[in-house]
Amino acid sequence: MIAVVKVGSSSVSTDTVVRLCDEIAQARHAGHTVVVVTSGAISAGWEALDPGTPRPTDPAVLQAVSAVGQHRLMRLWQDGLDRDHTLAGQVLLAPLDFVHRTQYLHARGTLRHLIDLGVVPVVNENDAVADEEIRFGDNDRLAALVAHLVNADLLVLLTDAPGLLTADPRRDAEASLIEEVVEIDHELERRAGGPGSVVGSGGMASKLAAAKIATWSGVRTVIGDAARPGVLAAALAGEPGAGTVFRARERRLSARKLWIAFALGASGCLTVDEGARTALTEKGRSLLAAGVTAVTGEFGPEDAVEITGPDGTVFAKGLVRLSAARAEEWMGKRSQVVVHRDDLVLVT
Repeated sequence: MIAVVKVGSSSVSTDTVVRLCDEIAQARHAGHTVVVVTSGAISAGWEALDPGTPRPTDPAVLQAVSAVGQHRLMRLWQDGLDRDHTLAGQVLLAPLDFVHRTQYLHARGTLRHLIDLGVVPVVNENDAVADEEIRFGDNDRLAALVAHLVNADLLVLLTDAPGLLTADPRRDAEASLIEEVVEIDHELERRAGGPGSVVGSGGMASKLAAAKIATWSGVRTVIGDAARPGVLAAALAGEPGAGTVFRARERRLSARKLWIAFALGASGCLTVDEGARTALTEKGRSLLAAGVTAVTGEFGPEDAVEITGPDGTVFAKGLVRLSAARAEEWMGKRSQVVVHRDDLVLVT
């Protein structure tokens, strides 16, 4: 089994990493392949530069801080893997590595060669040079895309909670673990809430978003507690209570369509009539200008837009070929393609 294990900033400590490295060694000896996605470069860098003080918020400064912390973070993982005489291989990825076919193949090739060499890939976003306009923002989404990249069977998102709970435990003492999720719906996304840690950039909402990406890739996903001994073995074995388990969907999306659906922010919205919605959802057609009844937002060619039906419900997302500024010119033209079917993803 191929497993991608993501560890958040709030869980990256010497004790936790050493224990997880021991669990990774046990999994490898049992015949599994493990890829690590780790956060914590900025935290490690700031701890070295000015420990005990609030870290800066300026993105440019944080990029510099991550450059200080990245090699310290890798040293932490290598020290842990040394106990099993295993090498760690650093892989720094950027969002464009998943968009452009050539870069996607290079990234996949590097990870596969590392695995073939018996090395544990340790992946992080390339924070030191990341473009603020085009970045993952948190490593949960990165981990889900890496799971697709390596054709993983399992994604394990480790955090400081036992999994997805029925309510916020800080407000509701009766909150309990949701052990299995068959389908991620709007109610579940609402329940996940927002970020929960001042150390990391993600939260349960970002983990739920990552689980959605992974399950749409055909990858079973577990959100579990990084502090729980044996959590990786329990997730690999499918033990009840290992965390919240999300069932994989049978149909896998391509990496490009995953990126369009879940990683790109929408710059606007196209409302279409019922005929256009039927053509998109049931016949696999491209969206033509004739079916567009309203345009909102400011977008240019190749920007991502959401597509809603007459009732206002979003049912698709895609890369638009025309600009919003010229909507009055192209709306109603039957032969004009607004979103090609190759650039469109049904999200319901």
